[in-house]
Amino acid sequence: MPLNRRQFLWLGATTFALTACQSAAPPPIASPTPTASVGPNPLDVLFATAPVFIAHRGSGDNWVEHTFDAYTRSIAFGAPAVEVSVGASSDGVLLCHHDATTTRMTGEQLVIAETSWDTLSGLHNDAREWLGPSAALQPIPRLDDVLTAVAHQNVVFIEDKQGTHQPQLVSLMKSFPEATSHFVWKQSVEYEPPAAILAAGYKTWGYFTKDLYARAEELGAAHDYLGVEHSATDAEIAQVVALGKPVVAWPIHYRSMRDRMLSLGVTGMMCSNVPYASTAVPSATTDAFASGLRAPGDLPWTMDKGTELQPVITAETASIAISAKGTQSYLMGSLCPVPADAYTLTFEMRWPSELPPDSSDHAGIAFGTPDDRPYRVRIVGDTPGYHVTVRASGRVELFSRAAQTKRGASLGAIRTAATRPGQWIRLQITVTPGGIRVSRVDGVGWSLDSSDTSYRGQYFWLCKNYYAGPPVEFRSISVTPVSDQE
Repeated sequence: MPLNRRQFLWLGATTFALTACQSAAPPPIASPTPTASVGPNPLDVLFATAPVFIAHRGSGDNWVEHTFDAYTRSIAFGAPAVEVSVGASSDGVLLCHHDATTTRMTGEQLVIAETSWDTLSGLHNDAREWLGPSAALQPIPRLDDVLTAVAHQNVVFIEDKQGTHQPQLVSLMKSFPEATSHFVWKQSVEYEPPAAILAAGYKTWGYFTKDLYARAEELGAAHDYLGVEHSATDAEIAQVVALGKPVVAWPIHYRSMRDRMLSLGVTGMMCSNVPYASTAVPSATTDAFASGLRAPGDLPWTMDKGTELQPVITAETASIAISAKGTQSYLMGSLCPVPADAYTLTFEMRWPSELPPDSSDHAGIAFGTPDDRPYRVRIVGDTPGYHVTVRASGRVELFSRAAQTKRGASLGAIRTAATRPGQWIRLQITVTPGGIRVSRVDGVGWSLDSSDTSYRGQYFWLCKNYYAGPPVEFRSISVTPVSDQE
């Protein structure tokens, strides 16, 4: 059943929603059960407790962005609010879409404002490159259908992306009961809110972008709520928070982003990854690759390059392949945090078609990091931890690495059988309060032990540690408490 608001605001149960995330062909949700009313004035209560989660584009890391399916699933999970971008067809039908064209999401190069609804309604948003091959295609939704489903008991942050449909939007919003308690007008903080929006009594959310923070006091005065980018500096965020109004950060993908914003006094998280970032518990103990969908919390090390760094999930082999150029790492957030005291991390890896050409190239796994900030092997980072590397020669090595350093310190290495293209090798990492054991278990049984106890963080990453070369593939990833094996 959906979470109530108090559960959702912090560390709620996740079983229902995560099952929905991993369904390859979910049934449509025509009339979702909304969360409980957030009070006599939903907006007042929405910002009364931090953190509050607003589903950015309907939580686009989990469901196809700006679709009926995404909005209703995020509401069904327990999100008290959603963010909706609005455009209009050439014949005046208001619809939900972020871009001015349909190119990015549908593959069809059409300008929305120059295309009829009859044509647009036949297109489908395709997020398979981002969400996985089993993600269902979703139609572009009409705004009135979306609002009928979500606006009666929840809050909608709404933006006129084309900037020319205020009268239509105001008329549609007014048709809902207590509209000024359920809608927030969203726009750049650089501009004054439209007179019609203010006259109708709506609250406004003005969001800052990188060139505007220096004018925080001047620009922030015109809006009720303010927005900051996740990439803003601590000083820039502090400027906005100091204005004394509720501040919402966007887009929040990782728990570490959430925690940073909370530490800086930000109240709201406009979140692309609601089922993951709104909780602090793992959603699974094994990977979900066989579903053909990315599980909530499994993400590339950065979101700043769009889908470019998302590895390829293959349901038929229940695997994921990291192929992007450069040193890459992939967060397995769905399985994190791992047990705090003792656990075994098991995984299989291979080079599917060819081995790396340089004998010093390797891949493997990083673990023991304190949170989900990026950890990339051979790249300076903010997080300490360990990494295990595997070379094509069969050399398996364990390293520890302090924060803000590039090279790890070797804690031991073993020579195992050389690998062949397409050959799966299976490794286990057992972490206990007294040490670490790394084993290759697909052959005669090689292992190395270390008594190092420097890092016992609860997050881990899949790693490709060379610039070019062939893809590396992973499967059969699982986390098991050591006590369960005894």
